[in-house]
This record gives sequence, C-alpha cells and structure tokens, in this order.
Amino acid sequence: MEPCHLGRAQGQRHRALFLSDLHLGALGGRADLVAGFLEAHSADTIFLVGDIFDIWHPLVLRWGTAERRVVELLRQRAEEGSRLVYLRGNHDAPYMSARCKSGLAGEIELPVAPSDHAIHATGDGRRLLVIHGDVCDARPLRFHLLTRLGSRLDSLLLLLDSGLRRLRFAFGPHGRGPLKLMLSAVNDLIYCNRAHERRLVALARAQGLDGVVCGHFHIAALHEEHGPLYVNCGDWVDSFTAVVETWDGRLQLLGAAVEAGAASPIHEQLPAGDVA
Repeated sequence: MEPCHLGRAQGQRHRALFLSDLHLGALGGRADLVAGFLEAHSADTIFLVGDIFDIWHPLVLRWGTAERRVVELLRQRAEEGSRLVYLRGNHDAPYMSARCKSGLAGEIELPVAPSDHAIHATGDGRRLLVIHGDVCDARPLRFHLLTRLGSRLDSLLLLLDSGLRRLRFAFGPHGRGPLKLMLSAVNDLIYCNRAHERRLVALARAQGLDGVVCGHFHIAALHEEHGPLYVNCGDWVDSFTAVVETWDGRLQLLGAAVEAGAASPIHEQLPAGDVA
C-alpha cells in the first residue's frame, strides 16, 4: 500500500492503539519519544505488543525520568478507563522475575498481567490475532541465549555509537550514529525475504482470523500482500512508529517525529471491503 500523508494526529483518542518494542531500560530505547506520543494519544484499548521492558540482559541499564514517565502514563491511561492488554515478548520473558530482582519492582509494575496472544475485533467486524511475533522467527533465532547475547552486543555497539555521535558522526532527523544505522541495516537484511510475514499470516489464517498485528522485527508494515492483513507496529528503537484503529475500523501506521507527541500517518488501510 502506498504511503499517504494526512497531517498530524495530535491529541486524539482512538478505538485501539498498538505499541510494540519500547525496550524501556535498553540504551537504544527512546522513552522520551514514547512519552511524548502517549501524552498526545489515548485509546479505549491499548495493546502493548511485547518487548515493553528490556531490563534483564542489557550490558547497561538505562532507567530515568523518561522511562518512569512512560510507565506513569500507561498507569494513568488505565485509571482513566483504557483497557491495557500486554502481550509478552522475548525480552519480556523474565519480566516477572526481573521486577522482583532488579530493584525496579515498584517502578515497572503495570495493572495488567502479560499473556501470549489476544484476539482483537475491529470496528468493521474483522478479527485479528495480536501477538509479539517471536514465535514465528527462524528457529535458531528463538533461543533465549541468542536474545541475551544479542542484547549485550547491541548495548556494546550502542555505547560505541554514543561516543561517535559525540564526535559529530550523526545522521538523519533522529541523530543516529553509524553503528546504529549499521544495526538497522543488518536487521533489514536478516528479514528481507519476509518469510516471517508469511509465517505470521499463516498462523492467523490457521485460526480462521482476518489478519495479524505484531511487533518484534523492528520493521513497520501494514499491507495485505499475503492475503490476510499483516500489521507490524514497528518499534521505538529504529522506526518510531505505532498503529492506531480509528472509530470506523481503519488501521493507521503513525510515524513519530522528534518533537514530543508529534505523529503523522504514513500508511493507512481502507475499511474492510473497500480495497484500493
């Protein structure tokens, strides 16, 4: 589907909001952008589509005002009546034990218990599987040891990248350093054949559903190229995107700008039965 630019969508309440891969606690996470987005957007149902926290195995734990603000905003949304649904990601697997051991117990507690998947009924009658997506990774990538090693290697490279950025080696609107750009390029290369999309769509189809909403791969997407709908929320490390559902059942992929709260649709799906 071709991108469409519909202007900013600040201060909006949506039928549903899908956020994934915040990686709160990791060096690469941009909690400041997440907080700005959450201050401008709310929804009847907020899906946290996995890897919300990354506090188990980063080489360096980043936990400060912005990370606390994100947790505070999610709690506030729940108190205001939003339903929180938390789908467990591969970096969330030790969430329960980590909140007991890390000393952050009181700071990371959310009023919802993580689950493995959920079914969401859209306003136009479609039923979507909501799942983090790591279960459809290539088999070698599913091992927890690789998750742990990958997180520590990622932290090490981002520490080096931070040093390079201080030497003015920064590119693009988000000021990314060369090593961070390299990590994004490697990620795109690993998933370039899009087999993960086909596996997830097949998983939804096997359950008689109309599509899937996932995260995990850090590659935002919204299309029906494999038949059923495939939606990837993206992440808040590389793409800074989220997905919202409008009151008439349309799904939009929003891209956040650097300034707090700014966001604009970059992909939009037409209502069911109204195919472009």
